[in-house]
Amino acid sequence: MRLKQLLISLLFILVSLTTMIQADEEHKGANEAQTTAHKEYHPKSLSELGVSFLETTGIKAIVDTNDGEMSSDPAGESKEHKLGAFESSFGRIIMILIVFLLFYLAIAKGFEPLLLIPIAFGGLLANIPLAHMAGPEGMLGVIYNMGIANEFFPLLIFMGVGAMTDFAPLLANPKTALLGGAAQFGIFGSLVGAVVLGFDIQDASAISIIGGADGPTSIFIANRLAPDMLGAIAVAAYSYMALVPVIQPPIMRALTTKEERQIKMGVQRRVHRLEKLLFPIVVLMLSIMILPESTPLIGAFAFGNFAKESGVVDRLSDTMQNSLINTVTIFLGLGVGSKLAADKFLVLESLGIMIIGLLAFSAGTAMGVLMAKLMNKFSKEPINPLIGAAGVSAVPMSARVVSKVGAEEKPGNVLLMHAMGPNVAGVIGSAVAAGVLLSIFK
Repeated sequence: MRLKQLLISLLFILVSLTTMIQADEEHKGANEAQTTAHKEYHPKSLSELGVSFLETTGIKAIVDTNDGEMSSDPAGESKEHKLGAFESSFGRIIMILIVFLLFYLAIAKGFEPLLLIPIAFGGLLANIPLAHMAGPEGMLGVIYNMGIANEFFPLLIFMGVGAMTDFAPLLANPKTALLGGAAQFGIFGSLVGAVVLGFDIQDASAISIIGGADGPTSIFIANRLAPDMLGAIAVAAYSYMALVPVIQPPIMRALTTKEERQIKMGVQRRVHRLEKLLFPIVVLMLSIMILPESTPLIGAFAFGNFAKESGVVDRLSDTMQNSLINTVTIFLGLGVGSKLAADKFLVLESLGIMIIGLLAFSAGTAMGVLMAKLMNKFSKEPINPLIGAAGVSAVPMSARVVSKVGAEEKPGNVLLMHAMGPNVAGVIGSAVAAGVLLSIFK
């Protein structure tokens, strides 16, 4: 017994001595490192300290265009380059002015402030000289790599949108799904236009998704096919989503007569709870069998909607609809804003992307209205062509705009629920279109 205690004591002493020796070596190494650091320091006079401070100011970085400052990129040094004279000076000033314009649109005009404010503020941080906020170790770079580079944030947004979506209007009038499909014409039409303008087919595919007015899908596709264009594509997509009340009404009025805009649609049938419960599962199974590339987006969307319609996980559904989607929107906006640095955004391709995006969104709106006009001629029940404009997947902004225009033409004519049918169909349509484009380049 005593021998056993003696052996345990010796073992304990041996472990303690080993630990003390290791700690002493680490302490010596730290002291040596500190000594080296102290040796590298050279005392400076007060004037020299003042000069050192001025060398690190943002004003100096903007004025001195030959200071050798490097760009910042979440991917690291392999994607970074020396900033040119324009990029480090006037380019930054222009981008800051653009950021202030986005602030104005969000705050004064109320154009999608939940989206534009985080994106714009991220753009402001990305253009701060010398801070390298968009680098792999900067705040914006960490956010970007955390959820945009791996496409996680767009999927979480789709999950939240699914939890907020009610498919009852679409199920009550299934033929309105054709309007959501017709509005995707803007995507494939702009694909051809982008190729004509000189973009290669892969970049053109990433740009064309803007026509669906679906921000998360645009980010998802851009990150896969054209990550260098992500900033311009995301800003274009969210900008046109925000400008739905400005862009769509003139197109809607130009393509319809006053009599058509005054058409009053009948009351929708009551949708059974089981229909709403089965619908997301059916959509997901179809996407798995026909277009597996679309399942990340449709799967997240279907899960959010299924949780809502199940009625037994209200806490999860409420989280997805509120705290989760709000938190992710903050990170997504800041991450997208990291791509608004002058060296990435102020290029000729960005202007082309903005123009193509506007034409694509307008074409999608127009095709939805024209399809609704055609359906009205052959339908037993009247269809107001205005609801075709809601076929773009800007949920629920397009449906609200349709309802507002319809009420202006005929007070008391409520089109909101009728417009929600093609609106939610447009969400599915844009995800399917994304899957088609991804399948092409797999």
